[in-house]
Amino acid sequence: MKRAEVGNVIEFRDGLQGIVEKVNENSVIVDLTFMDNYRELELEQKTVVNHKNYKIIKVTEKA
Repeated sequence: MKRAEVGNVIEFRDGLQGIVEKVNENSVIVDLTFMDNYRELELEQKTVVNHKNYKIIKVTEKA
């Protein structure tokens, strides 16, 4: 499985999506405010997702 990189958009747990802010050894830290319905879902702004539990939706271009 390819690991996400900073700036990638990932999808996890029942369709939640977010932007990867930091990549750790076993997980990524994700900003959930990317989602249009973020406020309606009443979620925390950031969460941690294990590398096994997401799929990459959009890969960012490297400069």
